[in-house]
Amino acid sequence: MSKKAFVTGGSGFVGRNLIAALLEQRWTVRALARSDAAAQAVTHAGAEPVRGDLDDKAALQAGISGCTTVFHAGAYVEDWGPRADFLRVNVEGTANVLYAARAGGAERVVHVSTEAVLCGGPPIIDADESWPRARHPMGLYPETKGMAEERVLAANTGSLTTMIVRPRFIWGRGDTSVFPKIAEAVKGGKFRWIGGGRYLTSTCHVRNVCEGALKAAERGQAGEIYFLTDGPPVEFRAFISDLLATAGIEPPVKTIPRFLARAGAATMEGVWRLFGLRGAPPVTRTAVRLIGEQVTVNDAKARRELGYHGSVTREEGLAEMRR
Repeated sequence: MSKKAFVTGGSGFVGRNLIAALLEQRWTVRALARSDAAAQAVTHAGAEPVRGDLDDKAALQAGISGCTTVFHAGAYVEDWGPRADFLRVNVEGTANVLYAARAGGAERVVHVSTEAVLCGGPPIIDADESWPRARHPMGLYPETKGMAEERVLAANTGSLTTMIVRPRFIWGRGDTSVFPKIAEAVKGGKFRWIGGGRYLTSTCHVRNVCEGALKAAERGQAGEIYFLTDGPPVEFRAFISDLLATAGIEPPVKTIPRFLARAGAATMEGVWRLFGLRGAPPVTRTAVRLIGEQVTVNDAKARRELGYHGSVTREEGLAEMRR
């Protein structure tokens, strides 16, 4: 009898790869799809699309019914935007998934979160799962993803087991989120290395994210959190330069002092709020904090408790992107 899973965010970068990883292990997969394009992407990935979105409890419950495990990878992943959108997708959407998981008879929920929930606290250096979430989150994404985590952990009961995985800096072939934005900024001459860029960062290849999520579904403990990475950290500037090289893009050479980047981001955010400007500021405090200084996390707990390996090395991932 095949195992059955329900995936949110199935048409996204993580979701598509998660569907592939589940199919490789002979799961039957359904995935939420809020549009025709999303349904086509989910079908192409090999899953059964379930039309609806994170606002639709009935669609969620129907999709989850008969599935033992829910992988919640859907999120509003932006540096800037209306607070209502962040709350609706990241917080209320997560609550709806948890409600539907209980109502639909699921046994386990694996929530894909982020190290950004620590953004706004002390420097994120060799952070592990014992670190508290930021009391004053720096940005709506860190704030609402932290609120979502609270709901996931509170939903952990005898009938529903919930847990959280936190990958740092997801990357890989087919990325539709972080790397395209960096590449666009570099090609437009708008990218600057903050403080020279020569600080350490943790990373997590998208297939390693999927490995960790599946290991959590199989072996994760109730109410626990697991960081996921590619292993030892790497210099941020060197890694981004290698990523750019896979697309034939020359890395930038200009830098900006960190104090100027921080001050500029705070000023621009203030101007955008004051005048209600459309779009996002050129740089935000969240971005400066998460890519403009060292951010390293420790995944020893996942390796110890889940048997997580991080099977795709950076060298293998970069070679795949070059091909």
